[in-house]
Amino acid sequence: MSLRPPKRARLNATTLALLLALLLPGADLRATEGLKLPNLGESSTSLFSAEYEYQLGRTWLRIFRNRAPIVDDPLLFDYLEDLVYRLATHSQLEDRRIDLVIVDSPEINAFAVPGGVVGVNNGLLLYAQTEDELATVLAHELAHLSQRHFSRRVEFQRSQQPLNLAAMLAGFVLLATAGGEAGMAALSAAQAAAQDSALRYSRGNESEADRVGMQTVVAAGMDPHAAASMFERMMQASRYASGNRIPEFLRTHPLSENRIADTRNRARQYTRPPLRDDTEYQLMRARVINHLAATPEEAIQKFRGELDGDTRSREASTYGLVLALTEAGRVDQAALELDSIWSQSPDRLEYKLANAEILMTRGEPDKAAELLSGELKLTPGNHPLTMAYATALMQGRKPHLAEAALLDQSRNRPDDPALWYLLAEVQGLSGNIVGLHQSRAEYFILTGNMDEAERQLNYAMKLVGSDHVTAARLNERLRDVATLRQRMEI
Repeated sequence: MSLRPPKRARLNATTLALLLALLLPGADLRATEGLKLPNLGESSTSLFSAEYEYQLGRTWLRIFRNRAPIVDDPLLFDYLEDLVYRLATHSQLEDRRIDLVIVDSPEINAFAVPGGVVGVNNGLLLYAQTEDELATVLAHELAHLSQRHFSRRVEFQRSQQPLNLAAMLAGFVLLATAGGEAGMAALSAAQAAAQDSALRYSRGNESEADRVGMQTVVAAGMDPHAAASMFERMMQASRYASGNRIPEFLRTHPLSENRIADTRNRARQYTRPPLRDDTEYQLMRARVINHLAATPEEAIQKFRGELDGDTRSREASTYGLVLALTEAGRVDQAALELDSIWSQSPDRLEYKLANAEILMTRGEPDKAAELLSGELKLTPGNHPLTMAYATALMQGRKPHLAEAALLDQSRNRPDDPALWYLLAEVQGLSGNIVGLHQSRAEYFILTGNMDEAERQLNYAMKLVGSDHVTAARLNERLRDVATLRQRMEI
């Protein structure tokens, strides 16, 4: 049985019809009366409490992971998580419990969900040429959170029409996962039916997020002028699109020449900071370009073209070529290219991991595991290193060692679905069948499949025998699953 969610999320016709009815102002809601709100406890009498929003966001994240293609790249995740936290530290956010989710899509998009969930399409890195440009988009989304735009919009709509929280939560899922003609049609219909006052309120939110987001960028020591550059690149991308191909971000964050001009003028109030080395960002861009290429050979041609012509970073283009050559199985060429940049930056984690991947592709997982083990002694708990180390151990037929490494890491990263997925695999190989079912259950909990999580926990329960301690833990987790299922019933 495959544990992975479908590559492309799909909503059936009934679900889509219900979501559309919920989204359209003035729609007949009788068909949706059976839908339940997430059972998260009482909100405040006015705006939703921060804790209420936090629980709402975690419920949404489980639903989203179940319906959207998610990127499993520990290096990219760590980089983006670090960037988001750097910005959050300089933002007006009071509750900085933030969860990041990376969507596997070439489209321009980033979003924020109440309660501190920040989403980024990996395709956004194709358009953001510098780290500062990416940071302006992320800071804008953090501003939506810090200014409590979700709660304020609900409060505003209470005076306009009856409140339907289920509509808002369902809307988040639809906008983020439906895609294609159905999703675009829903957005167009919702926009056409919206009242002028609601649209003006939304524009006010966008203007405030632009202003507050720029303050965050400046406080973080980054370039506020990058905001106008990024907006211009997004608008240019939209000019070459038509109809339902307009980038998602521009549908939910409309751009105009006036807004770009306002952003440029606002940036002039600040001194442009010195140029920064953003090699790490360029390396992450190269990872995304390689990942989104249709084939390794296409990526190889892309990076060779960059190296033969103009490239923002020859080092990053060479790194991308290394990744593409490795995926194509051309490991000798990959090793030569890696040597040309590794010697200049011997401490770069990206190059150490690329070397390990070359060794594993060559059929030398034991050598890769030995090198990675040495690195982990220098930086214990490093997540990309740990995941690569466990993979090398698994390939080297040492699943017991891989299981021990991942169990330790699960205490640091309990909310990482990819970790539990890999742990279940190595536990199956090591013969720990109770552990396999427990890890599968954790994976399914994080990806919103409570029925399957319950099934896996019951499988484990049948195998524990007289181990009363494990049985008690399983029973406690079953109660957790029941609670989470109630919260997800919308």
